[in-house]
Order: sequence, then C-alpha cells, then structure tokens
Amino acid sequence: MPLQMNREVFITCAVTGSGGTQDRSPHVPRSPKQIADSAIAAAKAGAAVVHCHVRDPETGAPSRDLGLYREVTDRIRDSEVDMVLNLTAGMGGDMVFGGVETPLPTVAGTDMVGATERVAHVAECLPEICTLDCGTMNFAEADYVMTNTPGMLTAMGKMMTDLGVKPEIEAFDTGHLWYAKQLVKDGVLEPNALVQLCMGVPWGAPDDLNTFMAMVNNVPDEWTFSAFSLGRNQMAYVAAAVLVGGNVRVGLEDNLWLDKGVLAENWQLVERAGTIIENMGARVIGPGEVREKLGLVKRAPKD
Repeated sequence: MPLQMNREVFITCAVTGSGGTQDRSPHVPRSPKQIADSAIAAAKAGAAVVHCHVRDPETGAPSRDLGLYREVTDRIRDSEVDMVLNLTAGMGGDMVFGGVETPLPTVAGTDMVGATERVAHVAECLPEICTLDCGTMNFAEADYVMTNTPGMLTAMGKMMTDLGVKPEIEAFDTGHLWYAKQLVKDGVLEPNALVQLCMGVPWGAPDDLNTFMAMVNNVPDEWTFSAFSLGRNQMAYVAAAVLVGGNVRVGLEDNLWLDKGVLAENWQLVERAGTIIENMGARVIGPGEVREKLGLVKRAPKD
C-alpha cells in the first residue's frame, strides 16, 4: 500500500471508557454532568467526535443504565458546542470465568445480555455513531473474555443500521477486520464503513508499526479509519495514523497522562493531538465536515 498522508483529519475524544481508571486520576469523569462537561471541553479544544461510556456516579463502575446515557446525551445536545456523538455499544458481552479448574459457573463481573438490550441506549438516544466491537478476545485479565459472536454482531449491526446510526467497527486484531468485511458483504453494514483500529490492547493487536501496517492494509479503500494506542504511545499514534491516511483518537479512556508525572484532562490531550496534526501540515476538521464525510445526520432523541 503506497503511503498517502491524510490532509483533513478528525479527532475523536474517548472521554471516560469502562476500565478501572476512575481511582487513578481525578480527571476521569464519572457522573453524567462530568462526562458531558468533559466532552464539551474536548470539543472546544478541537475534537469533532466524542465517544462516551457511562459510569455509576458514586463508584465510577461501568454502567449500561439508560437514564445515565440519556442524561449525557441531553446535556451534550443542550450545549452550544457542536460535536458528533458516538456512544459505546460494547457493554453486555463480558464473561468472567471462575478459574482454570472451575471455569463454570461464571463469577462476579459477568454481564451477558441479548442484542436488543445491548443497543437499547442507542435506540433511546439515537447518536450519530455507536461502536461495534467486531470480535471476541482475551481482554487483559486472566479469566475475562470480551464476547461478541458472529450471530450477536450480525443482530446488533442490523439493529444499528436500521436505526440510522452508523456503526464504528472497533477492530482489535486482523480477524476482526476480516469479519467486518463479511458483515459489509452480507449487507449488515453499509459499504462506506467506519473503523477504529485499536492498537496495544492486551491481548489483541500489539502496537508495533509492522502490526499496525498489517491492520491498515486490511482496511478497504472505501472505508474511513481512525486509530489509537494506549498509554505512552497515544501521541505517537496520532502521527502514525495521520501519516498512513487515517484519523485519530485520544482521551482518558486510553491514556491518563499528558507528560511523565502529569495527569491529563481530555481537552489537553485533544489540544496536543491537534498541534501534532497541524505541525504535520494537515488540517483538523470539525463536526460538520465529519457529518458530510461519513454521511451522518444530526438527530435529536425520541420524545
């Protein structure tokens, strides 16, 4: 694949995530107000897209509560700052086995629900984008598996498409891209698919550049892609993604640090990413241009 730098780049800010970061930084937002305020600040700093999870406001634990999603959505839409709203649909496929000798029954942390329940908040809030984690994988912890079967992904992808919400394929390894292409071939997803290349997430694709290029080279030409890496490599991957023709994602879901020993806020990570992009000779584009590029329609939630 010839190297072709992207000259018009959009930034996604992953605002809070669902990982156990809530007690590692005071800047990780928990309540719907904190999440919305952080998203708004990120948009003011240059993020065209905000990717939101919700958390229990008291404990910071990840949540699928419809009321929390609706409050975040309403607060963002009621603000005077424009941004493309991207809600996760990755929750509800968590399986934690009981251990190597007694894997069943599953233990605390397991959260397995059906396709309709996994996208209930998407149907309720009607964001412009929602994520579709396009495969099952061992995810960092000893007995935890992120579960997304082909049948589940087909059902969820069809629901998203029927709702008029664009799925953002989250690909954690090359096989996830392989199956995403099958979903397009089967008519579940539209041909002009959107994909996020998720690098350095244990135990998916490592964030070395050879593996990254293998991922990039498996993205069809008619798709739009973005990429990120975790932790200290987050900003390096801003440059790498732009250089190979992609867009970028930063935010506290993936990285807590601005510099060594300096905890970041979302807007600071977005601002730094914007500086890198512009110093490379590219332009950071806004939400209106992203909607035009991806064929999105800004929508209000149902009454």
